Amino acid sequence: MHFTVYWHLIFDKRKDNPMTSKQRAYLKGLAMKINPILQIGKSSITPEFTTAVDEALEARELIKIHVLKNCFDDPKGMAEIIAERTHAEVVQVIGKKIVLYRESKDKKQIELPKQNRS
Repeated sequence: MHFTVYWHLIFDKRKDNPMTSKQRAYLKGLAMKINPILQIGKSSITPEFTTAVDEALEARELIKIHVLKNCFDDPKGMAEIIAERTHAEVVQVIGKKIVLYRESKDKKQIELPKQNRS
């Protein structure tokens, strides 16, 4: 197992600190300006693809994935699977585009709006 996977198993904050709608809206705005960096084809989600997503999330924090027409799997279902495997958050799924976010442990680039504590 890759070291980053162990790190996320220990320090995964998603369960304790879910993303707020304000944070999600902020990330959606950022995602509008980026192009897809990965594509999912007819072979769907392979271990190699999951590794590529994990590395891209660590490097960029926010990524967009394009699901090709020859992939017949449901993009929303695939987004959930990828997010679970990479310990990321699904920001949005629109048509055949998936946007994922995961805070980088080494190179934090995106500062999310603060969560309001009630």
